[in-house]
This record gives sequence, C-alpha cells and structure tokens, in this order.
Amino acid sequence: MAVPKRKTSKQRKRQRRGHIKLNTPNMQFDVATGEYRLSHHVSPSGMYKGDQVVDTKKEA
Repeated sequence: MAVPKRKTSKQRKRQRRGHIKLNTPNMQFDVATGEYRLSHHVSPSGMYKGDQVVDTKKEA
C-alpha cells in the first residue's frame, strides 16, 4: 500500500486544487437595449452590436 513519506502541507494541497473553482459568467451591459447579455451573444431582444439581427415580433 502506498503511504506518503511526508505530510502534504496546506499550501501544496491548495496549489493543486487551485483550478477547482466556480466561474462567473461573462455578462456585459448592452447600452443599446439596456439589458445584460453574455459576451458575443445576441441579447434577449434580438440585438447584436447595435443591429437588430433576430426578429422577435410574434405575428398572429
């Protein structure tokens, strides 16, 4: 059975686990629509870079 020769320090343990964390979404405020949206994504109202790219009107 493998047994460590020395105790693993807190610093070494935390360095190893440094990449295990929660990532915050890359939200940006869209000035044209006044909404928050993900970077490089179309806003919920259909705007992208100040242009209307998706028609969000529902026709009956």
